[in-house]
Amino acid sequence: MLQAVGPRLRALRQRKDTTLTQLSETTGISVSTLSRLESGQRKATLELLLPLTRALQVPLDQLLDEPPSSDPRVHPRPVERNGMTMLPLTRRPGGLQAYKLIVPPGWPAGGFELKTHEGYEWLYVLNGRFVLYLGEQELVLMPGEVVEFDTHVPHALTNPGPAPVELLALFGPQGERMHVRARPRSAADD
Repeated sequence: MLQAVGPRLRALRQRKDTTLTQLSETTGISVSTLSRLESGQRKATLELLLPLTRALQVPLDQLLDEPPSSDPRVHPRPVERNGMTMLPLTRRPGGLQAYKLIVPPGWPAGGFELKTHEGYEWLYVLNGRFVLYLGEQELVLMPGEVVEFDTHVPHALTNPGPAPVELLALFGPQGERMHVRARPRSAADD
């Protein structure tokens, strides 16, 4: 599988009309390393592939697998993050991304903390009931309800109920960034 990365990388780079020098400037990977990757003289590692996928705006599996050429269907591969299951519903990297979220009962385990980050979030409740803490507000959301909010406002999502909650979520590229604390760290946090 890794042996086929070089030709795929070269084809993707050429399709994007990007030179090795431009790709090197974007990723911080030297031109010689990129050239050796493309020719198969250098073994592909995640340390090299991750910045390349970001720069070329392709998912990692497109470099590792031959993507289906004419099938427009999305075949979501579940990802578990912080105890929640996320099913990607879009496969175009960058820009707006859609997910189905399955939030287990009692999530998050051990309580929650209000956090902030850049961007906006949009959530639609498919099944179940979940609670959104947004600034000073506590909003209980039921199936069919939608919420959209500025993520600069301290927020937290919880499922205090006995059943899983299913949501549709839209995130922009900013929503993929790391969350930061909404309150200053105190000595008690250490």
